[in-house]
Amino acid sequence: MTLEQLKQFCHSLKGVEEKMPFDDQVLVFTVRGKMFCLIDSVDYQFINLKSDPDEATIFREIYPEVTAGYHMNKRHWNSVNMHGSLSEDLLQEWIINSYELVVAKLPKKVQKELSEQV
Repeated sequence: MTLEQLKQFCHSLKGVEEKMPFDDQVLVFTVRGKMFCLIDSVDYQFINLKSDPDEATIFREIYPEVTAGYHMNKRHWNSVNMHGSLSEDLLQEWIINSYELVVAKLPKKVQKELSEQV
């Protein structure tokens, strides 16, 4: 998955915004201000994705491309090497999962607004 494909996929999810809150290199995708995907847009090697803590550990054990989230809460975030052998479908599944974990923590009213977006 190229950087452009990743950006397009993230933007296909409801309510997603693209920001660079840390510097001019780290690209962050948010939903209602909450991060679900971080990317080094210059050195596109890894992406950071939120994960269920139990699944995060399992993914690290199964996939050599997955490590504890770099500069993130290691219990809830994984860093995924984008140049490994992971399929695009699996990467998209993990991005959606990260997005849904964030949406699930938003207020019910906001969740409803997102679900009603076209």
